Order: sequence, then structure tokens, then C-alpha cells
Amino acid sequence: MKSIPKYLPVLLVGLSLSCASEKETVETSALFDFSEMEQIAEVDERYQSINVEMCEVVGGDFWVPYSQIDTAKVRALGFAGLKQRIPSINLYDKKLRTLAKGLGPMYIRVSGTWANTTYFQDNDAPKMSQAPEGYENVLTRAEWKGVIDFCKAMDAKLVTSFANSEGIRDVNGNWTAAQAAPLLDYTHSIGGEIHAAEMFNEPSHASHGGAPEGYDAARYAEDFAAFEAFVSQTAPEMKIMGPGSTGEGGIIPGIDSTLTTDKILTASPAPEFDIFSYHYYGGVSQRCMGQLTPENALSEEWLSKTEEGLAYYEEARDQYLPNAPLWLTETAEAACGGNPWAATYIDSFRYLEQLGRLAKEGVQVVMHNTLAASEYALLEQGTHDPRPNYWAALLWSKFMGEKVYDVTASMDGPDLFVHNLKNAPNGYAVLLVNPKDTETSFRIPADAVQYLLTADDILSKEVKLNGEVLQLKSDDTLPEIQGKNVQAGELVMPSHSILFLTFHNL
Repeated sequence: MKSIPKYLPVLLVGLSLSCASEKETVETSALFDFSEMEQIAEVDERYQSINVEMCEVVGGDFWVPYSQIDTAKVRALGFAGLKQRIPSINLYDKKLRTLAKGLGPMYIRVSGTWANTTYFQDNDAPKMSQAPEGYENVLTRAEWKGVIDFCKAMDAKLVTSFANSEGIRDVNGNWTAAQAAPLLDYTHSIGGEIHAAEMFNEPSHASHGGAPEGYDAARYAEDFAAFEAFVSQTAPEMKIMGPGSTGEGGIIPGIDSTLTTDKILTASPAPEFDIFSYHYYGGVSQRCMGQLTPENALSEEWLSKTEEGLAYYEEARDQYLPNAPLWLTETAEAACGGNPWAATYIDSFRYLEQLGRLAKEGVQVVMHNTLAASEYALLEQGTHDPRPNYWAALLWSKFMGEKVYDVTASMDGPDLFVHNLKNAPNGYAVLLVNPKDTETSFRIPADAVQYLLTADDILSKEVKLNGEVLQLKSDDTLPEIQGKNVQAGELVMPSHSILFLTFHNL
């Protein structure tokens, strides 16, 4: 039987959420006033960014889609039965490039647990059939050139991390540039650039992320001192990010306490990062025995949890590196590839709420994981067809500028986020999110253009813009994004809907 039995009843519960026949209308009220708003933050121009897993680049074992999970195989093989071999992603694919470029200038992060044990084969020979001792994966020049060429075509800046396994270490176990040096040299030789890098991926999970046995904060500090010295001499233009940990502060129970962020930042010599990076997942997926359900995916507790995830790392940043900008360098619906509903409309609420909430809190960059692998991807893994989160990301990219404004809205109304309107002087972009099963009405202070996202079912992969299904053209190019003019005064926002309003010349 190739299914996850517990998902079916969950699916039916989720379906029932979208089929409620009785709608309670919230009382009309004035929602916001532009004249009273203050700018409270400014995000990076590449605020909305993405991850491409190193596993995708090299071709490796990644998550089996839920529809293909073989429960007998899982019983026999355990955790390994939840993964399958995937081919190296074709970053020259025209459709993939078209859709990625549609999201505007971004950072593209190529990293993940696989990067910690990846060997760079620095020659043009056929790909090695097996990684050398001390490594688990092989990255070829051609595969890395694909990454560099992809970034150039996207006008993207590359972010990555380096190997941390036994293979890079000398006879005394010390960090060496055995992998970082040739990768940087080759990158420069083909006209590429690594904008920023973490020393390695997720030190909070070092014990099962390829690090040597017994790896602790003292060894991290020693390694970082060597890494920093190497970077300052070889690639001084490359910013160093870190620590890039995840799940601390009680967000995900069971995090290894050997290498906490506090221990890393109080070790000697104390690491100093140009960018303070962290990762966030609100939970783990059903693959890893997670208990998340779609019936809770629209709750305030779930939508606001990203701020709890920020709080621990923001406090650490403020205490140890107060001048370092905060970047969320890896995030998605849930760890372990995401839940089945991560690929549906219901997750677009979390996706946009996260961007809106973290911008208000001063986070500079948010990198979604992934572009095109597993359920939490923006695109279908095989076809690269857009999922609902892609359309949400497209509208964010099109409208939401870098300036972030503070605005207080009614507790009973939709969640509200206001930025300057991208590429439009004296304009504003307003994002309203109504995750409730009740419609809401409110007044807007000026004429606007409306872009309303809805779906016939909250667990659908099909999303509508102003009542019309969003889909690619026959040649796999993006459709025209057409707004609807609305006048100042009352607007009614349906239940389970997402609304972008653009205001011009105010």
C-alpha cells in the first residue's frame, strides 16, 4: 500500500473547512490611514529569496513524494525508505528559468545537509562513481557551472556553505580549505561570485549533519578562526554568515544541546559573523512523525509562530552581534520535505504572513526552501508547474517594496501589511490576509487596484486571481497579472482569501 493512512482523515477534515455553508460577516470599519503610518523597517531588495538544495544540484537521496511512499518499504528500511534517488536538476531548463526570473532579483542559496559532506571534483573528467573517503556526495565542475550560469541568468546573488566532514581535515582533525579553496577558485575562473556563505549548514544538527564525532562549540570556534582567516585572504568580498542554526528556543523539541547558538557565540575565539543567519521550520512533517494538521494551518498560533522562531535568534544577535543584519536563510512549511498540504493553497497564508511579519520585525532576507523539490517547493518537482505559493510569491515580488510601514488594524479584521509600492513613487502596496472562514468588510481610504487570491478549496493546487484561474500560457510563460480597479470606500473580502491592493500617486 503506497500511502500514508493518517493523511486521509486529515484531508477530509481540511476539506470540511472550506465547505462551510454559513458565513458570518464582520462589521464594517475603517482599516487604515496612510497619513498616520510610520516607516519602521527597510528590507533588502532581494528580501524574498530561495534555496536550491545541494542534493538537487549533485543528484542524491531526497524525500519521496507522499503519493509514492511505500509503507512496506518504510517498515523494512526505516527512515531510508522515505527517500529516493533524484537526478541532478537541470538549471538550464527554460521553464524553470522563466519562473524563477519572474520572482525578480533574489539570493539563491545552494546548501543543505548534503553540502556538509560534498566533495568538489575539480577536473573535467566523468563524475566519480563514489565520493572519496570522508565525503558522501560528489559535485562536478559542470554541475557547479550550472549553478553559476543560473544565478547570472536570474540576476541572482549566490549564497552557499562548505563541507565540514572528516574529508576536509588534516591529520590532527583541524579545518582546512581543502574544499572551500578549489570551489572558490573555480567559481572565480568562470566569472562567478559567492556573495555570502555559512561555514557549514546547521551546526545545531552537527551530530547528524556530517561533522566529526564529538564536535562541539570549542571545535567550532577553532574551525571558524581558520575559516575566517582563509576567507579574509582568499575571498575578502564574500560575506560570512552564521551560525545558521534552527529549531532552538523550544520551536522544535529534541534539538541537540551540544552546539547551541549561545555556546557557539560564547566560545573562544568568539565567532563574528557579517550576517546573523538562522533557519526556521514551525515543525516537522508527517514523514518524520510530525503532528501538524491542515485544520490548524490557518490558526493565529501557527501563522504567528514564525515570530517565536525569530525571537530566540534575535535575542542572541542583539546580545552578541548587535550590528549584524538578520537573515532567515532557510524556511518552509515544515522540515522533512513539508506536509502534503504544503503544496496547496492553504500554505499560501503562512507563506505571505511570514514575509509580512518578519519584514515588520526587521529581518532583512527570507530564503524559502525549496524552488523545485518536495512538497514545500514553489514549483512541482517533475513538471515545474507553479504551485499556489509560487503565485503568492509572484505577487509579493511584483508589488511589495523595501520600505515597511507600521499600521494598526482592527483585531477582528484581516491581517495587514503595508510596504511602499515597488517601482512606483508615492505609492503603497497593502497585503491583507483573511485566514478565517468568515468574510470581512472594511473601508479603504483611496482608489486602488485589487489583486484577490482565492481557491474553490483551501486544499487545492489551483488558485484564482480576481476569479480567474492562474495558469501559465501555452508556451510556459507567465500570464499577464491583471488587477481590478476599486473605488475608495467599502470592500468585502471573502473568507480564506488573500488580497493585494496597490495605491498610486498618494
